[in-house]
Amino acid sequence: MAREIPYIQAIMEAITEEMQRDPNVIFYGQEQAVSDEDPMVVAFGRKRVRPTPISETAEIGMAVGAAMVGLRPVVELLMTDFILVALDQVVNEAARVYFKTAGRVKVPIVLKAGYGFAAGWSVQHANCWYNLFMGVPGLKVVVPSTAADAKGLMKAAIRDDNPVLYLHHYMLTLVPGPVPDGDVVVPIGVADVKRPGRDVTIIATGWMVQRSLEAADLLAREGIDVEVVDPRSLAPLDVDTLVASVEKTRRVVLVDQAPRHASAAALIAAEIAERAFGALAAPPRLVTALDTSVPYSKPLEDAVIPSVERIVQAVREVVQA
Repeated sequence: MAREIPYIQAIMEAITEEMQRDPNVIFYGQEQAVSDEDPMVVAFGRKRVRPTPISETAEIGMAVGAAMVGLRPVVELLMTDFILVALDQVVNEAARVYFKTAGRVKVPIVLKAGYGFAAGWSVQHANCWYNLFMGVPGLKVVVPSTAADAKGLMKAAIRDDNPVLYLHHYMLTLVPGPVPDGDVVVPIGVADVKRPGRDVTIIATGWMVQRSLEAADLLAREGIDVEVVDPRSLAPLDVDTLVASVEKTRRVVLVDQAPRHASAAALIAAEIAERAFGALAAPPRLVTALDTSVPYSKPLEDAVIPSVERIVQAVREVVQA
């Protein structure tokens, strides 16, 4: 059975259930445990749910230390943009401990942060910084696009013995979706075909999965059968599933809210070019944000970020090539 619940509720259910399952899971961060009536405080007490100073460096540093002595911290960082002030803790500390100790010391932490808030929040809230973290050895990066994946990937992230950057898209916060009952874990590093098709593959991440599915519905009216594939995890990246889809349809459009030259789409396109070049009937097309900061103005914001119309047009062009 499945229940229809919002994306953000699915995330919080996963954290709650994992804290019930494992007493070593702790949850802390900015704007957490603001009162004794907070549901998480009531359920787990202030030893396991705590507020922190407004210092991402301190938050992540504490998580690394706590993880090294056996706890499993989930750190609420609010915005991915805020992690930038603590890159050393993420890149040089959390991600390197397992390697530096030849696997003797594990760092099972989840860095939870929102991204892509394209609702007039402008330059420091609407960015998609996952490209900065995809190439960091030892760090996993997940970007769920549905409520079911949001819950399943959070469970997988908390249980993982490596640090996981868990990025949830703010434009999906209240979007409902069916979430299976029970302890359903979505494995990290496994892509998902959200819509099967035969004519062209769209590979999209986060909020762009929803826009790509909308574009696929419009294109179906024109007789174009679109397959939509969601990587779900950017590190590790399930290249095999992405390539298999492209080899089937022989055409691919990559949709990414990040700027073209700092996008996951560009890296995925390179993998496809190396692994499936001979299968392509047309060059890959990238539909990304423009290489500029996200403006405050709504019309300008809409011009920068990929739209359903841009996705539809790109698919038409690769099909006609």
